[in-house]
Amino acid sequence: MSEDRRPIPINAITDQVIGAAIQVHRELGPGLLESAYEACLVYELTEQGLVVEQQKPLPLRYRSLVIDGAYRLDLLVEGVVVVEVKAVEKLSALHDAQLLSYLRLAKCPIGLLLNFNVVVLTQGIRRLANNYRSDS
Repeated sequence: MSEDRRPIPINAITDQVIGAAIQVHRELGPGLLESAYEACLVYELTEQGLVVEQQKPLPLRYRSLVIDGAYRLDLLVEGVVVVEVKAVEKLSALHDAQLLSYLRLAKCPIGLLLNFNVVVLTQGIRRLANNYRSDS
């Protein structure tokens, strides 16, 4: 990423991610593995000029203990939006909790939970905000 590149507003990033996900879903439909949707979504987003980190290691910090690579973010877009790709029958509260934990650990403000195993992708999208505040 060049230093003269202007930051993109978070809402614009999430709009681009959702648009790209809809495009991928239109072409592929439901029923594939998460990894297939993830790879195609990365392709779409990078074609749009967004900076995307795929399977980004996320360390867990507990007091003085640091566990490198304890978790992996499916996608980190422009360093601020976490995208969790799913291909499940139904999103649950557990999926929400997972994404909220990733947002807190990564100190990112917004996350998208995208479930590609639906007839219409808009039925499988959740946008969650990191409302957790830490003194550290």
